Amino acid sequence: MATPPGGSVRTVTPSPGGPPAASHTPAPPKTAAGRRSRLHRLDRQASPYAYVAPFFLLFAAFGIFPLIYTAWVSLHDWNLLSSDNPFIGLDNYTALFADGYFWNAAFNTLSIGVLSAVPQLLLALVLAHLLNRPLRAQTLFRITLLLPNVTSVVAVVVIFSQLFGRDFGLINMVLDWLGFGRINWQAGVASSHVAIAVMIMWRWAGYNALIYLAAMQAVPKEIYEAATLDGASSFKQLWGITLPMIRPTVIFTVIVTTIGSMQIIAEPLLFGAQVSNGAAATGGTDRQFQTLALYLYEKGFRSFEFGYASAAAWMMFLLVVVVVGFNYLVVRRMRGGLDV
Repeated sequence: MATPPGGSVRTVTPSPGGPPAASHTPAPPKTAAGRRSRLHRLDRQASPYAYVAPFFLLFAAFGIFPLIYTAWVSLHDWNLLSSDNPFIGLDNYTALFADGYFWNAAFNTLSIGVLSAVPQLLLALVLAHLLNRPLRAQTLFRITLLLPNVTSVVAVVVIFSQLFGRDFGLINMVLDWLGFGRINWQAGVASSHVAIAVMIMWRWAGYNALIYLAAMQAVPKEIYEAATLDGASSFKQLWGITLPMIRPTVIFTVIVTTIGSMQIIAEPLLFGAQVSNGAAATGGTDRQFQTLALYLYEKGFRSFEFGYASAAAWMMFLLVVVVVGFNYLVVRRMRGGLDV
């Protein structure tokens, strides 16, 4: 058989009576196209890890390492005023469990967190439900909801401290006019918790409302139209349709709000400074609104007891994990819907 011009196939004529000879085709040489194909596969497999690597590197440097180092410091009698930091094991934790001020701060943190988080999320849900309807100037209302969140926390606390003032506060003037009498908001436990919770609620309700509104925009309008034809009221639609459809978003806001509530420090610190400069770190003269973060600040940056403060930080971390886990389980079991 004749070989085509430029071909590589070689045909051997079999000998008479012998077996037919096989055709031998040599393996194609490694070309640039093959190398590009391997590089393309490597790029597809490795690129995702390269893209997320900066986050994990920064998280390891500024998240995991400080956490581990704090645990190491908590096992020492670490004081910035002393060059000797002996290893004392779990003595800091033992002293912390016996410290009444720590448990008082834990109670204050949980109390302020509940008083601020629950009404805040309910108000945010109602505001988002109202803005999800056809309204004029919707963009203006949505921007207005975000304004409290971008306002300086110092300005917020100063203004609300004046509103909750004992002698010349606007809220006490209204209460006095209604016949309820004046309240010393900064002196009592319950009153100070309510005042701080109102500040937090005012700052973050609009922010959570926009998150809920974004989730509500993805709910099919046909479901609401069918519910309206069946005679469902606006409240029933909110409870029976909206809540089950945006449940993942509700879980997210509950977790984030819980974490933020357990780390409150700016509001009680500045609120205490309005009473007296000496009462800022202690959360009032009787520690009536000292939170865990404020207690940690007092021990670490006022008393310079970094070992003790590190132990308090770890206990605060564990408490946040427990509370967040509890809230997650509660919200996750939320009823999937109601008959509308």
